[in-house]
Amino acid sequence: MSDGDRARHWPAIERRSGRPVEHWLELMREHADLRYPEQIALLREEHGFSQAHANAVVMYARGSTSSARFATLDDYLADKEPTGARTVRAMFAGLLERHPGTTVELAWNQPFLTLDRARLFSVGVMGAHLLAAPWSVTVLDAFRPALEERGLTVNRKTFRLPLDWAIDAELLDRMVAAELTEQGTTRRSAP
Repeated sequence: MSDGDRARHWPAIERRSGRPVEHWLELMREHADLRYPEQIALLREEHGFSQAHANAVVMYARGSTSSARFATLDDYLADKEPTGARTVRAMFAGLLERHPGTTVELAWNQPFLTLDRARLFSVGVMGAHLLAAPWSVTVLDAFRPALEERGLTVNRKTFRLPLDWAIDAELLDRMVAAELTEQGTTRRSAP
């Protein structure tokens, strides 16, 4: 998992461009009058940067050295709707207890249940509801009927829960087990 440090991109940027990162940061300082999309376009269109590398340089030059907004689950939940925050905290506490070796890590500023740094399940507070998902769409699709039977809205990659959801530990455990199976199969078959 990434800690959000934008400088982690520097070696790849230097390798691909053949120039030190300071060159690109100086270029952004020279074009500080441009808006964000214009700076991104300059790096992508005129210098062949990927979106991720252009974003890292532009944001770093603007003073944002990290994309991580939260370090812990408590940090993430601190300003969330209180009922939803309690539900999410209880969901992760139960999953951690029932699945030894798992941890909660943040990626893309969202909490994920992980095992050996592999993402298994996420749930976050979205204002008026919780948004949850197993890592794999294959697993979500397998559980789609069970989720819909429970009256939950299932989207393409996520499903919605009410803020005060009565936690269905058996359902969550089955999803995590299916995700572990899915990822175990994927890992074993990967070249």
